[in-house]
Amino acid sequence: MPPALPRGHRQSRFRCAAAALATAAAAVALAAPGSGAAVTRTASVLSAAAVTVSPLPGTPDASPATQISFLAGPDTTVSDVRVLGSHSGHHAGRLEAYSTATGESFIPNRAFAPGERVHVSARVQQGKLSTTVTTSFRVAVQAPANQTEFQPAAGDAADVAHYLSAPSLTPSTVTVTSVAGAATTPGDFFLAPYQGTGTNGPMIVDQTGGLIWFHPLAPDLEATDFRVQSYAGRSVLTWWQGRILKLGFGQGEDEIYASNYQPLARVVAGNGYRADLHEFLLTASGTAWIDAVQLVRADLASSGGAGHGVVSDSIVQEIDVRTGLVMWEWHALGHIPLRDSYAPAPHNATPWYFAHINSIDPSRPGVVLMSARNTWAIYDVDLHTGAIVWRLGGKRSSFAVGRGTAFHYQHDAAWQPGGLVSVFDNGGGEERQSRGLLLDPNRARRTVTLVRQFIDPDATLLTYSQGDLLRLPAGNWLMGYGGLPNFAEFSAGGRLLLAGSLGPGDRDYRTYLAPWSGQPPGVPSVAAQLVSGGGMNVEVSWNGATAVSSWAVLAGATAASMSVVATVARAGFETSVSLPAAAPLVAVAAVGGDGETLATSATISPSG
Repeated sequence: MPPALPRGHRQSRFRCAAAALATAAAAVALAAPGSGAAVTRTASVLSAAAVTVSPLPGTPDASPATQISFLAGPDTTVSDVRVLGSHSGHHAGRLEAYSTATGESFIPNRAFAPGERVHVSARVQQGKLSTTVTTSFRVAVQAPANQTEFQPAAGDAADVAHYLSAPSLTPSTVTVTSVAGAATTPGDFFLAPYQGTGTNGPMIVDQTGGLIWFHPLAPDLEATDFRVQSYAGRSVLTWWQGRILKLGFGQGEDEIYASNYQPLARVVAGNGYRADLHEFLLTASGTAWIDAVQLVRADLASSGGAGHGVVSDSIVQEIDVRTGLVMWEWHALGHIPLRDSYAPAPHNATPWYFAHINSIDPSRPGVVLMSARNTWAIYDVDLHTGAIVWRLGGKRSSFAVGRGTAFHYQHDAAWQPGGLVSVFDNGGGEERQSRGLLLDPNRARRTVTLVRQFIDPDATLLTYSQGDLLRLPAGNWLMGYGGLPNFAEFSAGGRLLLAGSLGPGDRDYRTYLAPWSGQPPGVPSVAAQLVSGGGMNVEVSWNGATAVSSWAVLAGATAASMSVVATVARAGFETSVSLPAAAPLVAVAAVGGDGETLATSATISPSG
């Protein structure tokens, strides 16, 4: 007998008797469609709803590299896993536990065969209760993705910021205009501009549009969904970064950075996928909700497309951040009919992005709210079965559409207090302006009413892609226009309070507002130039530092003789100081609000 492996990385032992596997397959066949995993009861048994197995039963296009996830309550362990592919046969593998202690994933030693059906059975124990669960799914016949990227939109070089003390930072400028007397929400704006003329990357600016922090990316990378979240009990910066393909989705990874602007963790999609750009949401339990896209070969003739077509399937995963294991996985292709799409099916091998999931909100127990851009619908999805509980909008809405509640190509659907739902209505070619909507879906009456709409009265802003609507702590709302460089803050009643814009041609997938305190590593950056008349100009910045109150300029003939020659208040990202007399050496010290020295720059000689 082989030695036992430690908890969380165990080799599963198999009893591959044909009768046992036949029993498992029969149990799947007898399970009611959409009822979740079939359960064989024992004396001390878990309820069927206590264990969720992914790929969910009936999934039509699981990855050939899929793991099999068993998610339940606290103190859950898995044993006696049996996996049989209809073409590939029996699969050995190992079990790895989630850091949350709510289940384990079975990692097969080899991939499944494209197009085959896979049957699974396993023993799941939670405390003293146990049960046998079974599931069955089909493996995708995958298609390659055209790697052509979106071409950058035209911008204006005049709308790119430049800093003498930090020449490597060239972000877009940001313009912010507040309405006189408006009670705007305190905090900083979190943007991730891409395209345009400036460098791509996550960016924090203050209420005047002044830069606080910029993280430049390589020329072939973009960032989206940049915001403040909580991880391991502390505030962190998170974003997606990667390549945005012309097909309409991204291939990349999700980043978590600490308040010192250093990488803390990275989240990658599981089961052989690359993380898409649309959602990266952390939870208090240390998990992350992300999305991915898989191209699948399919017969689209019945939908008016090619007989040998390709579908872009949207996939939603919950990932255990510490282990990288997939805890839950859902495929749009298994639950949203192709006929519900408003995007026409191609007559060639161009991938059909029929659903296009672009937001995920699991904040209500037992369900997860999703938005699908190309079906013009929001879905409430059962976490155990993956079944759609109700649809809001689209061709088969569960609710009668009330006046002003119709939306098109929408983004960022989210639960709000009192069972309300907020959403950014792009409008696309169906409306004159993009809007923010606050909706009240009444499940008892099957009606939906418009509670509030947020719309700029001074500008006709219509965007076909991206965008978000964020409820702020004091009741105001922040709206980002995504495919346009604009963003705006509204009062709870819908009055425009603030309007902002990046440079022309820039896109910012979502815009966020939150308080932020950061302490970068290293020291401030400094530049100095001699000027006519014997004087000297000094420029200083410290990318990401929020505690600097003033700058103390030190100068002297030697390093040992340097002393403070001027102290000035911090004035924006880069503070400039004009000195009447030059010196051979100069440095600048960052001073905090209590007069303490935070850090001192390198000592430099001024340029001629």
